[in-house]
Amino acid sequence: ARQGKGKLMNIQISRVGPVAIVTLNRPERRNALSLELMLDLIAGLDDIGRNCEIRAVILAAAGNVFCSGHDLGQLAGRDINEYRQIFDVCTELMQKLQSIPQPVIAEVQGIATAAGCQLVATCDLAIASEEAAFATPGVKIGLFCTTPMVALTRAIGRKRAMQMLLTGELVPARTAAEWGLINQAVPAAELQSATRGLAEKVAAASSLVVAIGKQAFYTQIDLDQQKAYAYAKEVMSMNALAADAQEGTAAFLGKRAPCWSGR
Repeated sequence: ARQGKGKLMNIQISRVGPVAIVTLNRPERRNALSLELMLDLIAGLDDIGRNCEIRAVILAAAGNVFCSGHDLGQLAGRDINEYRQIFDVCTELMQKLQSIPQPVIAEVQGIATAAGCQLVATCDLAIASEEAAFATPGVKIGLFCTTPMVALTRAIGRKRAMQMLLTGELVPARTAAEWGLINQAVPAAELQSATRGLAEKVAAASSLVVAIGKQAFYTQIDLDQQKAYAYAKEVMSMNALAADAQEGTAAFLGKRAPCWSGR
């Protein structure tokens, strides 16, 4: 069972073995990303990132909607500095999801729109219920989804991202899986077990090696190929020296299960 709450007001954090479950907990506001919720999420992810016992993270949401994006009540009638603060914090949150050492898996049970869609696109992995759908509908209210666009274009490419950004139309979960916005669409009843199963597979590997790999992935992704290889071969050379790399290789050659030390 998912037990034990964190102290942060807008999210709940629980543990199942080596997996942390972070739940967006503003269902009455469609889990809108208020400034307060984003700051809670950053603080919660910070704590998780420092906890070496946690090997994978599931980002879930309470209620019927995964996340409706920014809290529009906070986007009305503000000055430029207030808007900048909101989008600064949002950017910090997205970067935090990718900079913590543990892989983060979005568990998407309902609609994810605008910055909520950005949240899914930013997570390392994502599984959605077949009842979920995704959209970047800012164009319809006169506020183009420019920051969500950054994550979206990197996940699904130019033409599909432009289609979502210019029409604002909902993309069903099965299509989102075909496009690469999510890894898999599953029946609603299987969502939690599918996400848990994926988290457990991730958590079975060496935490050190996964952390090295995650950091390297995001560092190389926007480099040209020559620079990417130059960087990747250095990382792999250092990784090869790690105790877990030596143990994993010895275990494979010895036809036994590895015993990870996280070093």
